[in-house]
Amino acid sequence: MAIQDIYPTALRLLGRPVLVVGGGRVAARRAKGLLDAGARVTVVAPEATAALRELADAGLLTWEPRTYRSDDVDGVWFVQTATGDPAVDTAVASDAEAQRVWCVNASDHESSAAWTPAVAVVDDVKIAVNAGGDPRRAMALRDAVATALESGDLPLRRRRISKDSAHRGSVALVGGGPGDTGLITVRGRRLLGQADVVVADRLGPRELLNELAPDVRVIEVGKTPGHHPVPQADINRILVEEALQGHRVVRLKGGDPYVLGRGGEEAEFCRQHGVEVEVVSGVTSAISVPAAAGIPVTHRGLAKGFSVVTGHEELSEVPARADHTVVLLMGVGQLRESASALGRAGLPRDTPVGIVENGYLPDQRVTIGTLGTIADQAEAAGVANPAVIVIGDVVRVSPFAPSHFKTADYSTTSPNKPRTSTTRVLTP
Repeated sequence: MAIQDIYPTALRLLGRPVLVVGGGRVAARRAKGLLDAGARVTVVAPEATAALRELADAGLLTWEPRTYRSDDVDGVWFVQTATGDPAVDTAVASDAEAQRVWCVNASDHESSAAWTPAVAVVDDVKIAVNAGGDPRRAMALRDAVATALESGDLPLRRRRISKDSAHRGSVALVGGGPGDTGLITVRGRRLLGQADVVVADRLGPRELLNELAPDVRVIEVGKTPGHHPVPQADINRILVEEALQGHRVVRLKGGDPYVLGRGGEEAEFCRQHGVEVEVVSGVTSAISVPAAAGIPVTHRGLAKGFSVVTGHEELSEVPARADHTVVLLMGVGQLRESASALGRAGLPRDTPVGIVENGYLPDQRVTIGTLGTIADQAEAAGVANPAVIVIGDVVRVSPFAPSHFKTADYSTTSPNKPRTSTTRVLTP
């Protein structure tokens, strides 16, 4: 049998009798697959594996502990041979052929009337691969296609709405990370590929929007500091209205939806209006953007904890110590006030401060100074949001830090040497 002789199709075996001849591991796998399809399975074999016996004891299939007889194929819709004995498998296939019953002959794929493909299920898509009678090749291809579907590299979006799924819209709050397209989660990328409507922030992996199908609607609701053209109440309403029209809605956000992203409010509003909502965590910029500049928010010998704040008025509530990292989000406009507040709270003026603009993007820039100098440095350099500000001794670890910031006692390893980079670094 050549691959050109195959007519690919799918069998609906729900409630229909099928026969498996053989009791080994292959038979057990095939019987399990047939049960998953809803078939009424009978296994004929003198001996059976523990897995098959468990299925029989549970009443999920019928096991006839004997050798095969020609009348076993009477009245069945499908036959699978898996005895390991070519003579027996050929006899079963011959009897099935005489009764015009489709039979998979596990001993001889060339003469088999049907082939069993390598199968995977992603969402409601079933992938079946035949590869010229080479099962390992088929499995490798199946796994590759399944991975591409799960990661969103292949289009998984529905084009035809079934009667059962009509008007069952949903909302997914997807954290897209700090902006680099490689930092969105696999789950987030997959949901984005299934979306009918994307409600997008100004931050996050914007380049992924260019990969959406032409008929996917993108609703822009991005905010900038002090400028909210689409109020949060309107965003909540958009999510619910689109979902109630039967659409799969993705709320694509920068960072993580539940880290200063108002995702909790959006999820609560959806649930209040009977809309199914899923939250997909993202890589929060509070941790990832400092990491892009080689700054860990905690580090052995330097800091065991950290606080994330969004305004200088909150700084009175965080420990004013260089060994407790403070991460300021969207704090460029209030940097001078924040530095003064931390100074009044007792943080030394020579505490290292790092600012990372546009983390992970091609125009990323790092500015490093001290609590006493950083406001003037940022003003002179024209530092602007989006930026993450890190305050504390952990800034010393950054390869962008000047050599005099390095100390010998912050790690069990030797201090890092400053890295040569085209990134602009300002120092006091």
